[in-house]
Amino acid sequence: MFKILLIEDDQSLFNEMKDRLGQWSHDVYGISDFSRVMNEYSEIEPELVIIDIQLPKFDGFHWCRMIREHSNVPIIFLSSRDHPTDMVMSMNLGADDFVQKPFHFDVLIAKIQAILRRVYNYNTEQPELKMWAGATIEQERNRVTNERGTVELTKNEMFILKQLVEKKSKIVTREELINRLWDDQRFISDNTLTVNINRLRKKLDEIGLGHLIETKVGQGYAAVEGESP
Repeated sequence: MFKILLIEDDQSLFNEMKDRLGQWSHDVYGISDFSRVMNEYSEIEPELVIIDIQLPKFDGFHWCRMIREHSNVPIIFLSSRDHPTDMVMSMNLGADDFVQKPFHFDVLIAKIQAILRRVYNYNTEQPELKMWAGATIEQERNRVTNERGTVELTKNEMFILKQLVEKKSKIVTREELINRLWDDQRFISDNTLTVNINRLRKKLDEIGLGHLIETKVGQGYAAVEGESP
């Protein structure tokens, strides 16, 4: 059982999603005051957040930014708009997935279950600390530290970095990363992986490690060994 916060102002859709997710034993919470989303978020302390983009007061992007200032909780965006920029914006803000309305409930539930399995189970299979290129990777805290400082990663970014580092400079294909991240390649676009990789590199650049995530054209990516310059 997980606590899911659904930030959705369409009451009929909220009720239907709450009913469907309740069948999987999840507790679904809504928002009573859309000007106080962060207050209610703090009270609930959810383990997954689903946010509609179009909301009263402030849009979903605003609340995603606010949540990411305090937490790496997994976030799924919902949108009735079909602008490709919405998906890119969502991923750049640290969302874990993006679902276009109207959607099939079985697909949404499959995405939710895959994210919950990945986020709350995979760390138990690996040691908490791992060394790479002179940096310490703290998997359970989703952060990377070296002498230059510390960067916080999202769950997806940490998962990608973990897959690359474990291969010890060997190439990990795009298809392998997509399948491991989202369980089923049909449910994710190739562009989403590119956005996640670019965001990971940008964060690692802050501590001089971004250049060590190499793109192998036509093959995939590799986390090469070496100290930061």
